[in-house]
Amino acid sequence: MGKIIRNVSVIGTGTLGTQIALMAVHYGCRVKIYDPDKTSFAKALDRIQIRVKNSGRETLPPFVDLSGGAAKVQICGDLGEALEQGELVIEAAPEDLALKRKVFKEIDCQAPREAILATNSSSIPVSRIESATTRPEKCLNIHFYSPDLGRNIVDIMGGTKTTDETMEAGKGWIQAIGCIPLTVKKESVGFCFNRVWRAIKRECLHMWADGTVDFKDIDRWWIAKKDRKYN
Repeated sequence: MGKIIRNVSVIGTGTLGTQIALMAVHYGCRVKIYDPDKTSFAKALDRIQIRVKNSGRETLPPFVDLSGGAAKVQICGDLGEALEQGELVIEAAPEDLALKRKVFKEIDCQAPREAILATNSSSIPVSRIESATTRPEKCLNIHFYSPDLGRNIVDIMGGTKTTDETMEAGKGWIQAIGCIPLTVKKESVGFCFNRVWRAIKRECLHMWADGTVDFKDIDRWWIAKKDRKYN
C-alpha cells in the first residue's frame, strides 16, 4: 500500500479550491487553506450554495452541509502556516503560468520536503511548472471538475520526472475522498475528460456549420439527455 495522505494544504480558495478543501475535510483529512484575499473562502461558500440550489442536480455529500464542513477547515493567516505538516499541497490559483510558477516556488521553499505538490490547473501541464521547484519528482496535475455539481471525476497527470510512487499516492488520495481518478499516462493538453468534451463540442459546431443538423436539434438532444426525457 502506498502513502496515505491525511494532511492537505489548499492554496487559493476560489470556487474550486474551496470545493477541494470541503471534499478533503469531509473524508477525514486535516485541511489548511490560504488565500491572500481573506474574504475569498466565505465568498466561495456563498457561490457554491447558490450553484447547488440552482443546479437541480444531486450534489455530493460534502456539499449537503456547507457550514458544517467549512467549520472543520483551518483558515491560515499566511502561507507558511498553511503548509505546516502538509503531505499534499494543492495550488488552485488563477490560470496564469507565471503566477502558478511563482506560487509553486514559494510552496517549495516552505512545504515539508516529503510533500507532494499538485496544481489544479485545467489547462497548464505540470511539466511547465515543475522547474520552479527543487522536487519535480513530486509534482502532479490533480484537476477537479465541479464536485459541488456531482462531478466526482479527477484528472491526474505527472510531469517529466514524476515518480510512480507520487502518482500512486495521488491516485490513492483521490479515491480516499470519494472521487474517481482519470489517470493520464503521458502529457495531454486537456487531460482526459476535457479532451473528449472538446471533441464533442467541436463536432456539434461542425454538424451545424455544414448544414447536417440544426443547432436547435442539437440543443434538444442535450436537454433530453440531461433530463432523461425523449419526447
